[in-house]
Amino acid sequence: MSMRDTALRRPLAVTAVLGWIALTAAVAAAPEGPKLGKPLSPADIAAMDINVFPDGSGLPSGKGTALEGKAIYDAQCAACHGPKGTGGSAGELAGGSALDGPHPDQTVGNYWPYATTIFDFVRRSMPLNAPRSLSDDQVYAVTAYLLNINALIGETAEMNAKTLPEVHLPNREGFVRIWPNSH
Repeated sequence: MSMRDTALRRPLAVTAVLGWIALTAAVAAAPEGPKLGKPLSPADIAAMDINVFPDGSGLPSGKGTALEGKAIYDAQCAACHGPKGTGGSAGELAGGSALDGPHPDQTVGNYWPYATTIFDFVRRSMPLNAPRSLSDDQVYAVTAYLLNINALIGETAEMNAKTLPEVHLPNREGFVRIWPNSH
């Protein structure tokens, strides 16, 4: 490196250090921080706390049956998942065979461990183009419909915060449980 290069780099280094010091001082002097976003109210936080656990804790009030859920499914879900949960471009939700093959279908009826997990997933993620747009009653109804097309409940069985955790899915024992008291 020549003397000329070194002489040109020194002012740049000094400028960079002075700029960093000035920026650090400005941020430290700002008592309220960088003013990004807005503080969340307790109501905002509560609206985001939608976790539902295997034992049913976190389930909201509401209810629905498979008969009610069919119309919602046909309007909101069938375009991706196909009629009655099969044949669409998205994952199949009904049918499926045993899970012991090299590429088994992982459907609600043969793979998912808890009915409450179906509710939680549908509520937070579906429909794909408008997540969290379904009411709790609609989510209970769609969940009931998915359980019904997998022959796990009858079409008039009402799903709610009490009955949904009682539905025993066939693959419940196929997962390592980390949630205490999961039966």
